[in-house]
Amino acid sequence: MTYRIQRAVVIGSGTMGGGIAAHLANAGVRTVLLDIVPSTLTPEEEAKGLSLQSKAVRNRIVQTGWDRVVKSSPAALMNKKAGELVQLGNLEDDFTVVSEADWVIEVIVEKLEPKQQLMARIDEIRKAGSIISSNTSGIPIHKIAEGRSDDFKKHFLGTHFFNPPRYLKLLEVIPTPDTDQAIIDYIRSFGQERLGKGVVIAKDTPNFIANRIGTFGGAYAMKYIVDNGYTIEEVDALTGTLIGNPKSGTFRLGDLVGIDVMVGVAHNLYNLVPNDESRDALLAPAPVQGLLERGWLGQKSGQGFYKTVKGANGKEFWVLDWETGEHRAPREVDLPIIKQAKKQGNLAARLRFLVNQSQDRGGKLIADTLLPSLAYAARRVPEISDHLYDVDNALRWGFAKEMGPFEMWDAIGLADGVKLMQDRDIQVADWVLALLEKGHNSFYQTVDGAKQAYSPVTGEYEAVPSSDLKIDLDELRSTGKEVARNDSASLLDLGDGVLCFEFHSKMNALDSEITEMGFKALELLKDDRWTGMVVGNQGSDFCIGANIFMLMMAAQNDQFDQLEQMLKTSHDLMQGMRFSPKPIVTAPFGRVLGGGAEVSMHGSRMCIAAETYMGLVEVGVGLIPGAGGVKEFVRRIITPAIKLAPESDPTPYLQRVFEQIGMAKVGTSAFEARDQGFVTEADRIVMNADELLGRAKQFVLDLAAAGFTPPAREKLYAAGRDGLAAMRVGVWMMQQGGYISEYDAFIGNKLAYAIAGGDLSSPQWVDEEHFLAMEREVFLALCREPKTMERIMFMLQNNKPLRN
Repeated sequence: MTYRIQRAVVIGSGTMGGGIAAHLANAGVRTVLLDIVPSTLTPEEEAKGLSLQSKAVRNRIVQTGWDRVVKSSPAALMNKKAGELVQLGNLEDDFTVVSEADWVIEVIVEKLEPKQQLMARIDEIRKAGSIISSNTSGIPIHKIAEGRSDDFKKHFLGTHFFNPPRYLKLLEVIPTPDTDQAIIDYIRSFGQERLGKGVVIAKDTPNFIANRIGTFGGAYAMKYIVDNGYTIEEVDALTGTLIGNPKSGTFRLGDLVGIDVMVGVAHNLYNLVPNDESRDALLAPAPVQGLLERGWLGQKSGQGFYKTVKGANGKEFWVLDWETGEHRAPREVDLPIIKQAKKQGNLAARLRFLVNQSQDRGGKLIADTLLPSLAYAARRVPEISDHLYDVDNALRWGFAKEMGPFEMWDAIGLADGVKLMQDRDIQVADWVLALLEKGHNSFYQTVDGAKQAYSPVTGEYEAVPSSDLKIDLDELRSTGKEVARNDSASLLDLGDGVLCFEFHSKMNALDSEITEMGFKALELLKDDRWTGMVVGNQGSDFCIGANIFMLMMAAQNDQFDQLEQMLKTSHDLMQGMRFSPKPIVTAPFGRVLGGGAEVSMHGSRMCIAAETYMGLVEVGVGLIPGAGGVKEFVRRIITPAIKLAPESDPTPYLQRVFEQIGMAKVGTSAFEARDQGFVTEADRIVMNADELLGRAKQFVLDLAAAGFTPPAREKLYAAGRDGLAAMRVGVWMMQQGGYISEYDAFIGNKLAYAIAGGDLSSPQWVDEEHFLAMEREVFLALCREPKTMERIMFMLQNNKPLRN
């Protein structure tokens, strides 16, 4: 049977249910969100004369839940249009929608009986072949389906999303013995491709994979920290990015999650795993229990491990003192080992260093909490999963870690890790000892370029599954596929005649070496060997803009001729990409700011990750876009509108472009970027960023196969003096209203001049070079302003990103 999810029903409109419904809508799935009908009226409803039969009352719970989703920050919806795909209803009046659904997801209260009762109702009216799943994290999946029809059981499984569903990558899929393999395969594929998730297959055991391992690790560390008198500042300085965790570390993360949630999950797991040899570690230490008793639950209650205090210099983050039970001012962390560890290099080197520094206070904390967690993960395999890679992926994707437990153990060294554990009387899994006895020295190995992981089930190494669309640039580099390289950029052969232009400068900021490599790429594309090119990389962000330090130094040294030539060279590269006779697909993701957005817009097409934050933010440092950004918005927004209606007033379109650039608006998803004009309908949005380069490469091949030809050169609409006057009136009004400063108004007027195409006596149709010349003229004028240099210097001194 061929499965296809076009309509979904989510039952339960709490934080998780609403978030799941929103993310299904992000993926283009029409979704109905249902919840229970209230049994009593609120005072406000009584005052309005409403009754329990009123639709507004009957949908009150689901409406309240959805309103919370719509207002959530960070946003659960990728743009407003996605929200239009979600319909609201209740479990009495609207339950028949279940009969039309391709996928029904249950996200109600964590109690077995209500879930079983709901499944019985669903079983009565669902259409044959529809997929049913539960998002439970604490109830055995197979028990929820007890008593249901054979077809129901065949199509039933667990789908455990992590909160918030849009942002956390992990989706645990938990089949039962009755689940059809075709359903497992389909949901895994749908989760990866349509929802952009990292999918792992988990066994039907308490808390599945990520929460089982993660809860033990967090609880064990918490007890050790309290017992050994480590301060909160020390722990968070040690347990953040230094060891591959998010920068929130241990206690900031606890406050974000909620101390009640953290303790509750651990307590529930304790009750569910009576045979777990390490379950006693799950019980919260007395000081943490004390926080619960006082209602200090973390961020949601205003205080927990941290408390925000208004000090003489603004906000101060006070920390809990274990001895007094009260918050105190933070102290300077005196742990020299942190600097020593950073000097070791990458994460693997840092971990090896830290776990071997047991005589040091900081090293002892890391070794004494990390090693038990790694050993625990090994003892849970194959109980929770047959595959080491699923365990590692679950921990990385579920908790935003750089490495999973077996990857960390390999970084430390398999044999070295075992010795360190045995020295501390930490129980090592028998299968790990057997692996060593066989003469193996790692959990993972690479054979003929393919990654393999050891299987405790078969006693052999097995292939680690990987999408055909996942491209690893470092792997290509290691196999001799790098065509050219300098300090800031490389060209790599992606195969099938597709070249990749990769940035790898600091924060992928644009500089002269990237520009130089871009011209080399355009020259290489003239060779028949190459079909086209992808502009992409695998940094933390695609590109945060131009290196403003370089711009500032040129301006301060009065090198304006060189600066103008640099701008001209940048424009030549952008136009060379735009009019390339062979297809060039840009592949932005993450932060794509300033020049990064301009590079993205100058390809033949864009293949953009859904989680992309794109904007022209140059006004933040007193500049305007200098690599074709103004020209592109004139071309994309103003020109088509006037061509369509030549007699229309251009002011609304001029204003739209002015506000987009002048207010430094950033699209918080690829869909918002499309609404704003950065992304076109001809471009492709990719939900799973892991597949971005692969899909961009395929886009190049598709364009080439379809007979790609570069765009024809076109005339752009220059509004001239009248349009300029209209925009300047808007600037004046904002200044008079106190919304912007005199200097901001100065920048705004310069920007208006560039958007209007200058002070032309009447509207004209001009070539693209006219607007590029306007950009250069205004950009240079702003660089001559002392206040611009002051603003740039302030950003640099305050550690702001190097971007234009």
